[in-house]
Amino acid sequence: MAAYIIGFCGANKRIVFMEKINAQTQNVQTLRTLPGDDVRQIMWRFAERYDLQMMVQSTRAVARGPVARLVANGGRNTHDWTPEKAGLLKHFDESGITAAFMDPAEGGYIEGPKNLALALLAFELSWVDAGSATASLAGNLGLSPIHERGTPEQRAYYMSRAVPPKPGEDRKPWRYAFALTEPLPFVGVDTGMLCGKVRVAEWKEGKEPILQVDKRGRFITNMGYANVVTVAVDTDDPRIKTSCMITLEETDPGVFDRGMPTKKLVHQLSSTCDPVFNLKVPASRIIGGYTIKDGVIIPKYSHAEIIEAVFRRTRVTVALMTSAKLLSAIEPVIRYQRNRFRGGGAGQPGTPRYDLGLQQKEDAQHRLIDIWATGEASASLGFEAARMFDQLDPLEKVKDRLLEEKGVTGRAAFKVLTKAAQDGIEFLKLAAQPAAQRDTARFDALQNDQLVQFAILDSLTNVFCPACKLWNTGYGATTMREAVSLMGGYGITEDCPGFLPLKWMDAQLEATYEGPEAVQRLQLSITMGNELFLAQFQKWIADLRNRDTEKPGTGAGALATAMELWLWTFQYLQTASDDAGAKLYHKTRQGVTFLLADALAWLLAARQLLLDVRELEIKGAENPALADGLPGLVNFYTDLGNVQSGRAAGEVGRICAELVFGYRREAAPETVAEFAAMRVKLDGSLAGSRLAKDRVAEALTKVMIPEALDYPM
Repeated sequence: MAAYIIGFCGANKRIVFMEKINAQTQNVQTLRTLPGDDVRQIMWRFAERYDLQMMVQSTRAVARGPVARLVANGGRNTHDWTPEKAGLLKHFDESGITAAFMDPAEGGYIEGPKNLALALLAFELSWVDAGSATASLAGNLGLSPIHERGTPEQRAYYMSRAVPPKPGEDRKPWRYAFALTEPLPFVGVDTGMLCGKVRVAEWKEGKEPILQVDKRGRFITNMGYANVVTVAVDTDDPRIKTSCMITLEETDPGVFDRGMPTKKLVHQLSSTCDPVFNLKVPASRIIGGYTIKDGVIIPKYSHAEIIEAVFRRTRVTVALMTSAKLLSAIEPVIRYQRNRFRGGGAGQPGTPRYDLGLQQKEDAQHRLIDIWATGEASASLGFEAARMFDQLDPLEKVKDRLLEEKGVTGRAAFKVLTKAAQDGIEFLKLAAQPAAQRDTARFDALQNDQLVQFAILDSLTNVFCPACKLWNTGYGATTMREAVSLMGGYGITEDCPGFLPLKWMDAQLEATYEGPEAVQRLQLSITMGNELFLAQFQKWIADLRNRDTEKPGTGAGALATAMELWLWTFQYLQTASDDAGAKLYHKTRQGVTFLLADALAWLLAARQLLLDVRELEIKGAENPALADGLPGLVNFYTDLGNVQSGRAAGEVGRICAELVFGYRREAAPETVAEFAAMRVKLDGSLAGSRLAKDRVAEALTKVMIPEALDYPM
């Protein structure tokens, strides 16, 4: 077409030139079909995990079968826990979803850490409906305090009762809930603000103490049917030293009131109530156990210590619930755009209007690409965080054992871990040196020091967990609104394909679950300054530079430059002050620290997408099912990563400029010069990113999609 138009203008030389360009473009392979399991298994690193692949398939069958039919039949139109909703629990039991959290010894079927497994499970269910995912995951959340900090006896007792009965067993699986938050006005304000109380009800000589637990919950998932609830309570008795978490059972003496259903607008396939508990339980229900000293019960863990261990893992699964929504929107939007003008004789098959519909327009293409790139980057970030916790879990157990063997707690334990972190920095420096030049004996010693390796990985998970929860659900919810808007009038109807308006509404809750954006930004503002994390951050910059040299056009160069700008800004703000002389980087200056946290999350998500594309490029050739279309897949994803890197670089440039110059009426000339040079370099590194967007947008108009969604409307 371009050659024809230029020829009409009489530019013969341009005809030949454009014909060559068109021929080259036609020879470049691109995406043929939407990415399937073979692609995802490689990018998300479970191609060698047959157990996870089978779990994904069984979960998908439930999500796109019973769950989808329930949503299509109006199951979300009531906040009550109906028999139809309760029927999903049986499907969860029969498919293996319920048992996925447990170890084989407890009746489960997955060996080792389960973070990636639960992330994939949540992703598959949320592809159709996040409420169904919440109903499943909330049971695991109720068990998580016991799983993470319970005694061996508590774990064996409660975990084994959560799995469905085996053939021949006459029992029902126990259902669990987690009650941390209190009734308004305290709900969501501060996890340390507990009005739930525990005191000693009875303590006979030589007998176990009996505790009185008084707790009211707010917005507690699974409460319509839970048999067991793990609750956070504060001490209301001088004979109990600290706050703690306690397990309550519905058969305990006293009040176990499930409360009224919460009149929520979202996640209606999960049961949510405001319960009331006033129960007497033995002190052995204190999660993690206790000791007695001078007549005082001392819980091994405060409630804060337990929820820190729980939330740093479970936030990742919630983050991926929003990622699933974004990626699930791609196919319905493509179908809507192409079908928009079909019918009514307005266009005939074979014409651009009929075949492409709204995809004739660049705006429709580009906005969908932004949604796709966001979905891919958020999924990459979330699954990487899940994999990190799978690596961290065994190291954390070793760390706890080693500290216990050393007999150190409190400040003494903190000193040991601080020393391990400093050794970790030394290890990273040695690792960056050529093998022939490094101190091999020292390097090997640090590499085999499990406390050092724990410290290195812990510094990453402390950043990745809040970053993916912040970016995936916060920015993801905003991006989900774009997906709904691209559906035109369909986007405000109940029968919108892919349930997109329902998913948009659900995303608002996910942005609040387990701490809203402010909580994640606060944690990031603390953990991103860790020396051990920053040492690894600098190595990533060097790695991206190498990748850009090896293969230009991936977006790695732009991302490396943006990371350098972020790091420079972070270091500058440590000592900078505003016009009034007040320090800029301070926990009370959230206009500074929170914005830097946002910028870091953009960088981490874009970087992880590039790493996943690289993994596809390397490992894809080993999969015969991908051999034919692999070049096109890699080209498409390389361009998509370039697009996301460019967007991230732009966001970081804007944020850093505001922070460096926005708090001074006049900036120092040397600061202006140094920052300006880096900013010019950043802007120049974006060369080609919009051309990459044009290429992936063009691919949208050609990619093949199924004739219909594989779950009902």
